[in-house]
Amino acid sequence: MTSIRAVDLDRLPETVMAYLTAHNARDAATAASFFATDATVVDDGRTHKGIGAITRWAKEAGNAFAYTAVPVRAETGGEDRYTVVQHLEGDFPGGEIDLRHHFTLREECIARLVIEP
Repeated sequence: MTSIRAVDLDRLPETVMAYLTAHNARDAATAASFFATDATVVDDGRTHKGIGAITRWAKEAGNAFAYTAVPVRAETGGEDRYTVVQHLEGDFPGGEIDLRHHFTLREECIARLVIEP
């Protein structure tokens, strides 16, 4: 069993932070460039597989609402698994939420991303 431990945000893999920066800037093409070609994103109960689908998802997610996102904490379950909690505030229903971004990395690329409250 892998133990979960806290990790400083500035100690996260460059791929994870670069993806979050691009996604939060609503730069879908750059955000998608950090994924493996066969990667999967699961968000809001929907699965998006492959770079084309992930790019479309990133565009839609970035344009659906006006919001700010700030990473507030992170943890790791091993070299290739990281969770980053982001606090979002915006014009979406409820106005604010903490979302957990569960990353699985493979060869310095994001192989899987699951986003959930």
